[in-house]
Amino acid sequence: MKPLAALLGVFLAALSGAAAAAPFAYVPNEKSGSISVLDTATREVVATVQVGGKPRGIAVSRDGRTLYVSDQAAHALAIVDLDRRQVSERISLGESPEGVSLSPDERWVAAAVELSNSVVFIDTATRKVAFSVKTQGKNPEHAVFSPDGRWLYVSAEEADSLDIIDVAARRQVNSIKVGERPRGIGFLPDGSRAYVACEIASTVFSIDVARQSVVAAIKAGQFANGIAVSPDGKRVFVSNGRDATVSTIDPAGDRIVATTPVGKRPWGLAVTPDGRALYVANGRSNTVSVIDTATNELSATIPVGEAPWGVAIR
Repeated sequence: MKPLAALLGVFLAALSGAAAAAPFAYVPNEKSGSISVLDTATREVVATVQVGGKPRGIAVSRDGRTLYVSDQAAHALAIVDLDRRQVSERISLGESPEGVSLSPDERWVAAAVELSNSVVFIDTATRKVAFSVKTQGKNPEHAVFSPDGRWLYVSAEEADSLDIIDVAARRQVNSIKVGERPRGIGFLPDGSRAYVACEIASTVFSIDVARQSVVAAIKAGQFANGIAVSPDGKRVFVSNGRDATVSTIDPAGDRIVATTPVGKRPWGLAVTPDGRALYVANGRSNTVSVIDTATNELSATIPVGEAPWGVAIR
């Protein structure tokens, strides 16, 4: 029998290793009906979770045990148990749900539902629909919480404005004119500004959150789509669908400082918690590109399922 001190040392070493382990990246594959699970340390697919239907929007809980995925074909939110790596239940949302977002306190999952022109709020404790809010923009696609959880910003395919929902009041309170077909949305960590990519305008709009007004329009690549923000707030990334590139924006001057080639039709993207790597879903290449954020160079290309839509990392 090993001495107690030796056993304790082994336990602490294992605990330290677990705490230091790199996070997983989760990629919904529309045409494969699956979620690819990527180890960000090895940059390899380590598991595939079959959810069926047409998975799109995705969010992961802080403890890394639960995944929330919109299934457009089933008109539902699939809840994935990541310990068992299988769907534990489905919640009806209405026809054609797309982007999903988890509130900072993890009380709510918000899902943009296209055909009803609304955002549905699911209570994560009861796992039931609590309420929904109609939006002015037609075919809402993305719904993203502000860092303080006060606001939900919503973009819609058939619009040129960004809708703002007051979460506590449970209603839309404003609409900010941006460019045609707003898509991806991202907030700086301090909540002072938000960035929205407008696809047809090929422009990213910088929004002052306190004043709820546009402060800059940044010309991006063709068909600007997804938005991701670095954890330190010093970089904003936008995927350019038609150009097959990702542009890096310096929010200090609201200007593009680098552009990196990736796969075909880049859509959703996410930054690792340490800020060192950006993962980009390439919808027509069936790959995920990994960009080194220090050099803005492509460092890896990972094959995934068919038609990857986005990325979530926790």
